Amino acid sequence: MTAIAIFPDATVTPSCYRAISGQMQGTGRTAGEALDALVAQLDDPGLGSLLVVQPCRADAFFTAEQQQRLGELMDRWRTARDSGIRFADEDRAELDALVEAELRAATARSAALAHRVGA
Repeated sequence: MTAIAIFPDATVTPSCYRAISGQMQGTGRTAGEALDALVAQLDDPGLGSLLVVQPCRADAFFTAEQQQRLGELMDRWRTARDSGIRFADEDRAELDALVEAELRAATARSAALAHRVGA
């Protein structure tokens, strides 16, 4: 079974969705486009899939504090970008780490759900 997680990608403007399965990912303006982009990469997408569309709520995999900090850093990054101001290296490193944590959370969330469904 292929586990797929789809969630809004807060790191992209304009808004888009990201679909993830293992190390592969696809993006699109809608959840469907993101899914199509991902499925095109899968070896055999017809084997059965578990699809998870993640609501934007905190959970055990990505906390409310992490969501809040990610939002704050994204706002600061957009302000810097729009103003032509350099975004601080330490802020960029923290933002990159939170984006990676959100990606790992989506993968872990999918795996946990797949385990519950398969149990």
